[in-house]
Amino acid sequence: MFLKEPKKTFEFCRAKAKFITSKKNSMATQNYNNHIRFYTPHHFVFYPVILFLIGLSTYFAFSQSEYLIWGMFAVLCIIICCLAFMLRQHYALTLQNRLVKLELRYRYFTLTGKRFEIMETQLNDSQIFSLRFAPDEELIPLIEKTIAENLDSKSIKKAIINWKPDYERV
Repeated sequence: MFLKEPKKTFEFCRAKAKFITSKKNSMATQNYNNHIRFYTPHHFVFYPVILFLIGLSTYFAFSQSEYLIWGMFAVLCIIICCLAFMLRQHYALTLQNRLVKLELRYRYFTLTGKRFEIMETQLNDSQIFSLRFAPDEELIPLIEKTIAENLDSKSIKKAIINWKPDYERV
């Protein structure tokens, strides 16, 4: 379909880009102070419920005659909470970390014509992830400054003048 009908392909891509742009523009302008996002089902439903169950089962473990059952239930809830948090974070962040590194490699190559891997070995992950917020015109000088002064993540983010939002980060 796409190759046979280029006009439809163009219209489809344009509509998709318009939808994505309007979705991003409907959010507040992103900057250092508001760049953290929450996932409502996990942060405001699952974790409060599991913490309530942990508190309730701990209370019953110390106040009821069946303390062993309630204690085991509390331990089970704690294990479920820890596993859920670790797995959710691990899967999403591992993939996103790869994508951020690939995006920075691409942007660096596009701007300089050189591979980023040489510079990347001189930076740690948190520095690389902070550099993603720098727009193209600030990226190269900021990378050089980060390597020269060994800036930490917060310093890199605060050094960015024209914040490049990342609305896709989980």
